[in-house]
Amino acid sequence: MAKNIEIKARCNEPARIRNILQAVQARFVGVDNQIDTYFHVPNGRLKLREGNIEKNLIFYQRPDEAGPKKSDVLLYKPDDAQSLRQVLQAALGILVQVKKKREIYFAGNVKFHIDEVEGLGGFVEIEAQDFNGQYNEQQLLEQCQYYLRLFQIPEQNLISRSYSDMLLDVDYKKHKSRS
Repeated sequence: MAKNIEIKARCNEPARIRNILQAVQARFVGVDNQIDTYFHVPNGRLKLREGNIEKNLIFYQRPDEAGPKKSDVLLYKPDDAQSLRQVLQAALGILVQVKKKREIYFAGNVKFHIDEVEGLGGFVEIEAQDFNGQYNEQQLLEQCQYYLRLFQIPEQNLISRSYSDMLLDVDYKKHKSRS
């Protein structure tokens, strides 16, 4: 199981974040148009990510809190994501789908996303990752906090919840207003 400390924040200035990433010589991986399909599960979150760069089945558990948060992540790279989605949809049912345009960058073991999420707006994510036991939790936390300060992200922009939860709230509010 991989260790991951991450920060998610609203981002109204993606060009400024992009410029900072270029200044620290972060490696640009590309732009990925992604659909994350979340499935009904009894605990944690299970999503199938389908994109032109990233295709993964991801199970994770993470608290809903603003600022840096630890995630325990299991990752599987399917050969046929569409068939896997059909099997999971039949077995578990779809909770919600998140559609986003994601710019992906890396600086060492730290991954950055500049996201434009359909129905929610712009965000930046900082993920300090450890897949092989090279970093402890404190080191990952310090990496996230370093970039949080470098990006000058105000505390009020920090997001505690996943895109899926935010979209479910939007859908609920829309449904409730129609009733």
